Amino acid sequence: MPLESEIDRPVTHRHTARVVLTGPDARVLLFEDSDPSAPGSPTFWITPGGGVEPDESLLAAAAREVAEETGLHVGAADLRGPAAERTVVHGYSDHIAVQTETFFVAATPEVEVDPARWTDEELRTVIGYRWWSLDELRHTDRPVWPVGLADLVAAVDVPGVWPVPLGVAEESTVHTDHSTR
Repeated sequence: MPLESEIDRPVTHRHTARVVLTGPDARVLLFEDSDPSAPGSPTFWITPGGGVEPDESLLAAAAREVAEETGLHVGAADLRGPAAERTVVHGYSDHIAVQTETFFVAATPEVEVDPARWTDEELRTVIGYRWWSLDELRHTDRPVWPVGLADLVAAVDVPGVWPVPLGVAEESTVHTDHSTR
């Protein structure tokens, strides 16, 4: 039975390119995101990234998303990877996104994020950002997506173990019970 027939939210499928931006001291840039239509749901921390446009390569999408979300211009040649791949189901209050995600890595200075190119949705949902140490990632009780990001960050300088297996997951503000579809 199709996922759409079992729930009241529309389902979208897409490919995304995400980037683990590492700054000095191996700190990682994450955005605090939210689902404003689900009052009381916890916020969550995510890497920069987003959907791959038609006829766009994963590397081009990753570089574009970093520029749009941070103001930092990272060329495709500056991106390493794919460092990890996974399939994830994100259940939000108004839709479900089933995503095939490819993660890249790029070293960068610890910059101040420039929201000038954020979409209306990002302006509505993104609460803030910060640079996280590996120790902070390993010990936080806050939701960090992808689950297993600390393992990926620990492997950023070990390309021989790439792609880091992140598997199939559900990371939702409004759960779907369909994490394996």
